[in-house]
Amino acid sequence: MKKVLKSLLVFTLAISIVLSITGCGGEKKVQLKVYNWGDYIDQSVIGDFEKKYNIDVVYDEFATNEEMYAKIKAGADDYDILVPSDYAIKRMIDEDMLYKLDMSNIPNYKYIDDRFKNLAYDPTNEHSVPYMWGTVGILYNKTMVKEPVDSWKILWDEKYSKQILMLDSLRDSIGITLKMLGYSLNTKDDKELNEAKELLIKQKPLVLAYVGDEVKDKMIGGEAALAVVWSGDAIYMKRENPDLEYVIPKEGSNIWFDAVVIPKSSQHKKEAELFINYLCETEVAFKNADFIGYATPHIEAKKMLPIDLISDKSAYPEDGDLKNSEVFEDLAGSLPKYDRIWTEVKSK
Repeated sequence: MKKVLKSLLVFTLAISIVLSITGCGGEKKVQLKVYNWGDYIDQSVIGDFEKKYNIDVVYDEFATNEEMYAKIKAGADDYDILVPSDYAIKRMIDEDMLYKLDMSNIPNYKYIDDRFKNLAYDPTNEHSVPYMWGTVGILYNKTMVKEPVDSWKILWDEKYSKQILMLDSLRDSIGITLKMLGYSLNTKDDKELNEAKELLIKQKPLVLAYVGDEVKDKMIGGEAALAVVWSGDAIYMKRENPDLEYVIPKEGSNIWFDAVVIPKSSQHKKEAELFINYLCETEVAFKNADFIGYATPHIEAKKMLPIDLISDKSAYPEDGDLKNSEVFEDLAGSLPKYDRIWTEVKSK
């Protein structure tokens, strides 16, 4: 009898495993592979999607657009969904790496604010659907920094030695240095780029660390006085530590847009479009915007957000706050110059 029970148990377990893979109908479940930034989605959104559509989601994270691009270009993984920034999207469109979207499968696109359509990185709105937007600025601890913070120059002030956190991102760190010098953050001019390199090398002894997502714990914990951060991260950190404040320096900064795209490595384009449409459902877009803290381009989701978030200029800056700011452009053939500069800075 025990042998029979054991056999039944093994059989039942085997059936359970098969069902978990194939679904109750016996058909193999679609596995959708998503590649997104770290901490850039409410995890319950993924679980709800899986239950609603009986689709498994494999979710991986990247730290920079350059990391994401290199992995996709190398063809290492058959991802179905990517969430790159504007300039990376432009580059991938130019290199024929992205599918055109069938907007009949994404009816919730109607909820995206027209201000975020027809932008230079995807002027015909054929390859991407806006996800979040924001700025790059300085987050500072008001108990450690008593002077006004209104310029990138404070990041070169020796009295804050080993109290400064810089983004471990070549476009952002080189970009803010170029803005401080009065140049475009999209410059390809060798003289201007060399000036930025020399300043970053000069600054390096003052830098506590070049960081990514770990900036959150460090600033919340009071480990540094100043940090270059993305605006949505600033919102989160300000919630956790009221001593923190965020500012867009007067020299201007980067206004960025992240959008959802489907790479040509995708084996499940229709399901990927279903996922994009799901992200554009009002409740889902609200849940993500509320969790992440970044500004949403979704008209109806924005209406549902707390008034203190909508009125916070860190998340939703006024036009005057964006004076002198720019959107990153694809550097194309000049990207190796930026790579060399960043390598030199990091190696000093």
